[in-house]
Amino acid sequence: MDHSARTMLGDKASKSHLTVNTNGGEKPHVWSSSEGGCQIDIGKQIFCNRSLNMKNIIAVGFDMDYTLAQYKPETFESLAYEGTIRKLVYNLGYPQELLEWTFDWKYMVRGLVLDKKRGNILKMDRHKYVKVAYHGFKELSKEDKVGTYGNTLIQDSFDEPDYALIDTLFSLAEAYLFAQLVDFRDNNPGKVPQGTDYSRMYKDVRAAVDLCHRDGTLKQMVAKNPKRYINEDTSIVPMLKMLRASGRSTFLVTNSLWDYTNIVMNFLCASRTSDGGITCNFDWLQYFDVVITGSAKPGFFHEGKHANIFEVETESGMLLNTDNGTPMPQVGNTSPKVLLKGLNKSCRVFQGGSVGHLHKLLSIESSSQVLYVGDHIYGDILRSKKVLGWRTMLVVPELEREVELLWELRDMRKQLRLLRNERDLVEDQIHHLKWALKK
Repeated sequence: MDHSARTMLGDKASKSHLTVNTNGGEKPHVWSSSEGGCQIDIGKQIFCNRSLNMKNIIAVGFDMDYTLAQYKPETFESLAYEGTIRKLVYNLGYPQELLEWTFDWKYMVRGLVLDKKRGNILKMDRHKYVKVAYHGFKELSKEDKVGTYGNTLIQDSFDEPDYALIDTLFSLAEAYLFAQLVDFRDNNPGKVPQGTDYSRMYKDVRAAVDLCHRDGTLKQMVAKNPKRYINEDTSIVPMLKMLRASGRSTFLVTNSLWDYTNIVMNFLCASRTSDGGITCNFDWLQYFDVVITGSAKPGFFHEGKHANIFEVETESGMLLNTDNGTPMPQVGNTSPKVLLKGLNKSCRVFQGGSVGHLHKLLSIESSSQVLYVGDHIYGDILRSKKVLGWRTMLVVPELEREVELLWELRDMRKQLRLLRNERDLVEDQIHHLKWALKK
């Protein structure tokens, strides 16, 4: 982030946002320093594809999972992997020896494509040219790769239903498991359920993943010990305070339901006790104007979507009927008490609905006044941008290490460019000499 951007953020921020030094003193956060803040590590900076005037933004929204809540891949992805294995064995009839398998969380990356029919994993460039192809964990030769994906008159779209995109961090464990199953089937054809081909194995993996989410296996484990699975981030609360102090509305839109959302946001925003513990309450709601759970993105972003929106009574989790977000009289003796609680809250919590409800709740007149931060390029960013015209910010954790390496190796890359230029000059001279000899 350049100096002018840091200064702009500093002007907007409240000077009261302070951090405590180990010696008991206080120092301002980066964005509230009159000097424009300290130097930010390149891996923590914000990069822009186009300019954005924050003066035009009146509301800033966030996704929760893998946006505000950054899960630890070494524990969370392993948990998802182990849960999926158990569902395959105990629910879908796969052999028990799968329970002995292990997961390498560093192996897979986002951006890969699974060829369900052939059991291949592909890495392509932006023009959909297959650069690298693996069958399970075995790399295909150039001849096999070209023979399979390069000898067609019409380029393959590499899309559903024959292919699957690994475009979320949630998908890494299932991609790794699919590769393991491909190798297992090739080496032990009699040990997989009869009639199971590569496509069927992928469907079974997806079914097992869905079972883990449906029965709450993963979320129950995270809820028991959030610190084991989620990275602590002490900058979230100061950031939200800064945005609200600048006069902007803040909102949270997540596909997770209220019970899980409350646990995760408590972990991220709650103040720690002297022993490092966390008191579970609703204090984190003070940092938002509206929270929408169970949003069913990306469908949420279609204004024409006719979805009911319910207000959540935070203490009980009870869903209250609303008229497009406006409280409705509830029938029964307990309804006045419950309704009064909901009306007294500065932040209102809902489940379901669509983007039209959100715009109404925040009094947003133009979609271009909203900045939304998410991690899913299709479910969060492209849909909200193309359908609504929201301004968007994509969280890409993988880029942190990449930009650090680019910066560390900048001198080497400069030297490589110079050497390539020299090589081009030498090759050009060789060609001229060859042409001269032919005359």
